[in-house]
This record gives sequence, structure tokens and C-alpha cells, in this order.
Amino acid sequence: MRTAIVAGNWKMNGNSESINELMGALVDNLQGLDAVETLVCPPAVYLSQVKGLIGDASVALGAQNASQFESGAFTGENAPGMLVDLGCQYVILGHSERRAIFGEKDADIAAKFAAAIEAGLTPILCVGETLEERESGNTMNVVGGQLKAVLDACGVESFAKAVIAYEPVWAIGTGKTATPEQAQEVHQAVRAIVAEYNAEVAAGVRILYGGSVNAANAAELFANADVDGGLVGGASLKANDFIAICRAAAEA
Repeated sequence: MRTAIVAGNWKMNGNSESINELMGALVDNLQGLDAVETLVCPPAVYLSQVKGLIGDASVALGAQNASQFESGAFTGENAPGMLVDLGCQYVILGHSERRAIFGEKDADIAAKFAAAIEAGLTPILCVGETLEERESGNTMNVVGGQLKAVLDACGVESFAKAVIAYEPVWAIGTGKTATPEQAQEVHQAVRAIVAEYNAEVAAGVRILYGGSVNAANAAELFANADVDGGLVGGASLKANDFIAICRAAAEA
């Protein structure tokens, strides 16, 4: 059995006051949800604050990005080892915003993935297609290419220590969501690609859906056999919504 995960990606949002309020609600309400693993990924400048607010609660801490370098003259970057030092267990890599806005390529993401694994972080590797790519029938060419770039560079065994997140770019922040059938189709195909390398790793790797997950659609999405939780954007900034999504994952 794969334990579901719900990860909150706060992106570049929040301040000290709002984070205190949000984390207070999450810590109070997520206790006892043993059937789901919950984690929050705040902006890097707030990692220490959030770690302190988590205390001994069963909420994990993740970062939104990491460098492929462990140290050196890389102004503005955060090394994987630094994130571990601050208490991070997870790191999001290859998010579509990093690819589209900051020009990260498959090779960059593979290098970051390898560095995260080496440091002891669990990477959440994001893959996904644009609306144009979906409408032209290229979803799996794109998603498969992004996935295989990391599989080939880092080895399938590394995915025993990683999570995959399918995030259709056309459904991020748009209010559009892939139907449960569309999500399951891609998740099943992603698992099949990993199985081409190693069936045992494929059976165990957790694949999250990340495209406008909210309290209203979470239960239906998570009911699919190959959807193991969600990478949640905007709804993770609203305590009641995020708690509802976590509960939906626990009950799936």
C-alpha cells in the first residue's frame, strides 16, 4: 500500500503573520490523519519559521526548489544540504513555473534531482504538458520525455526515494482541472514508464496530481488507483481547504 501525500506549495506567498495563522490551524487539525502524509513548502525565507511552528506535529517540511550545487559562488541559490540543515525532508523540483519562467531544462532538473537524493531529501519531481501539447496529442511524449530524462540520468533506483507529481500546465492556477479520468490515464502511463525500468519501484512510487486541486474535487481525483495524493497550490494557503483536501486523501 502506498501512503497518500498532500503537499502544499505556497509559491511566493505569505508573510510572518499569515504563516503563523495558517500553521496554527494546520497543526491543530491535521493530527491523527495517519493514512495521509502532509507537508508544506513555504518560500525559503520562511522555512525556519515554519519548522518552529510545526514543532513535533506530524506535518513535514519541504522546499520549493534547490540548487544542483552543494556550495560555492552561486548567489541567491539554496544548496540541498542547507535545506536539510533547516529541517526539510522534501523538495519540489521541475515545477512548470521553474521550467517556463526561469528556463530550467530537463538536464538541470536531473542534476538537481541527483543532488537532492545525495543530500537525503525526497524530491517531488514535477512533469506536465501545456494546453497546446495536450490538444496536439503530445501529452505522453512531453511527460514521458521529462520523466525519462531523470530516469536515465539518475537511475530508476533513485525513484524509490522520490515522488512524482503530474501537473498539467493548463490546469495550474486557471481553475481548470483534469477530469478524474484524464488524471488516471496519465498517472497510469507514468507508472508504466517507470515499470519499463523496474516494476517494483514503479509499484511503490507515489504519483501526485497537481492542477487546481481543491476541496470540491479532491475526493474524486484521489479515488483513482494511480493517484496517490495532490500537490496543492492556491488551496494550500487556505487552512480549511487544505485540511479538507488532506482528509479526502486520508479517506480515499
